[in-house]
Amino acid sequence: MSFLPVNRDFFLMPTLELAQSLLGMFLVKETEEGLTAGMIVETEAYIGPSDRAAHSFGNRRTRRTEVMFGPAGFVYTYVMHTHCLVNVVSGDVEQPEAVLIRAVEPIIGIELMYQRRGNKKERELTNGPGKLTKALGIVKEDYGRPLYEKPLFVAEGKRTDTISCGPRIGIDNSGEAKTYPWRFWIPNNRFVSR
Repeated sequence: MSFLPVNRDFFLMPTLELAQSLLGMFLVKETEEGLTAGMIVETEAYIGPSDRAAHSFGNRRTRRTEVMFGPAGFVYTYVMHTHCLVNVVSGDVEQPEAVLIRAVEPIIGIELMYQRRGNKKERELTNGPGKLTKALGIVKEDYGRPLYEKPLFVAEGKRTDTISCGPRIGIDNSGEAKTYPWRFWIPNNRFVSR
């Protein structure tokens, strides 16, 4: 199975639309150890300045959030509780928005994923945002890379017409934003985080 990065223009859509369009696409990482890829099965949208759950709420511009103020289609990585999380920068320039990749279904490089994650049940390999980055070898240093070029990229997959949505996870201290139905997932996929 070969993977070709999507065109840069793929990322040029409103954030809520992109969060849904990423479902069924492949997230691919090439490393010296080998190639790993997973089908994106769960995402969360963060609509920058007006979203209390977003790192860029109120246009907060820091060294960490800087990439979100640039063009869509770049990698925003950060570390939370020792786990690296990966986001797709979205929105217009100076509109700091992003889509968190919450879960992927392992497709290629599954043995390498087991080496990186240890002796887990297959479902546990990539069913969470920190799990999938470890399994795919995505690291904080991937920050700022274009997601339409190797070695870390989004590739064309199987578009899905059936999408579920609900509140985002783990943002209880974000006021009314905790109820926004901006988490999207492929129903009945066993790799969805919960």
